[in-house]
Amino acid sequence: MCVEDQPRSRSEDAALAAARRALADGRPRAVVLVEGLSDRCAVEALAERRGRDLHAERISVVPIGGAQAIGVFLHLFGPAGLDVRLAGICDAGEEGDFRRGLERAGLGERLTRVEMERLGFFVCSADLEDELIRALGAAAVEAVVAAQGDLGAFRTLQRQPEWRGRATAEQLRRFMGSGSGRKIRYARLLVEALDLSQVPRPLDGALAHV
Repeated sequence: MCVEDQPRSRSEDAALAAARRALADGRPRAVVLVEGLSDRCAVEALAERRGRDLHAERISVVPIGGAQAIGVFLHLFGPAGLDVRLAGICDAGEEGDFRRGLERAGLGERLTRVEMERLGFFVCSADLEDELIRALGAAAVEAVVAAQGDLGAFRTLQRQPEWRGRATAEQLRRFMGSGSGRKIRYARLLVEALDLSQVPRPLDGALAHV
């Protein structure tokens, strides 16, 4: 059977769709690989705050739909594919997937976290929401939540038995991850609320690399 006729995995289908989007306006100069849509929103929001026009710079921020798909995307955009400049952000729990993907793509061997960063790939302490909440501080994040009219919903979560008594930052992180579209919406809002001298290192580093 021809290669084109072989069944593809969901990751491969997503990668092909991402490649088509990245190429829609011509060949990208660089690609930032992130796990999900909220991460893309955060990168794009920071670029705007830094006065950068990613479209004009021909930089695509591509959500890969989970760290397990990183190998497929590195094959498409890395040395064996489009061979463009790469950067990326992953959660701490997905560091191994990203490291193995980079190594299999021929970008290094037995990579340490420092070596991954030299390649433009940064690991969050937990995830990007955790990084943003810690950078802003719980009180500032609560102010953002209140400005969005969501403080009542957050207080309801705080009263739930499984969340009562936990650290406010932990409660906020859970709140961001619950509710339809909330994580995506707050990714941009938290970046917009940041002091630009306090941007989380993984977010700042990945954007600066491209």
